[in-house]
Amino acid sequence: MSGVEVLADVDNAFLMRRELTCRFAGAGEALKKLDAARLVSEKLGLDGKTVVPVSMGTQVGMPSRTGTFYVYDDEKLAYKQVDPSVMARLDRARKAEAEKQAPTEEAQAEGAEPAPEEAQAEAPAEGAEPAKAGDAQDGAKDSEAAGKGE
Repeated sequence: MSGVEVLADVDNAFLMRRELTCRFAGAGEALKKLDAARLVSEKLGLDGKTVVPVSMGTQVGMPSRTGTFYVYDDEKLAYKQVDPSVMARLDRARKAEAEKQAPTEEAQAEGAEPAPEEAQAEAPAEGAEPAKAGDAQDGAKDSEAAGKGE
């Protein structure tokens, strides 16, 4: 992806937000809303502000993606003004991303070794005999015989 181009930058004083329309050249469908919001925040230096990706779209045959973003100084104001379904979707995406990153961070901290409980669960108990293929069939025949009264 080559970069972020700001197409429109409007300061909406009535709603106390900044409304941005940006084009992401070469992104195609691979760019997700959270990643796009992060790119906009980095390009425009919006650290500490809430960037809400409202919509993302592409045009047929074009290798770029266009998005609309609202920038709020206060996150509570964003929750009051933006459609609750958009904010719920954004919260789910943030939570999924955090869960996805948490196991990798734990694995790096532990040196990528499996936990002792997992290692014990995979290994058979001491003195246990491995199951034989015929054991399951013998058990099935015994239960059928018991059911017929033989």
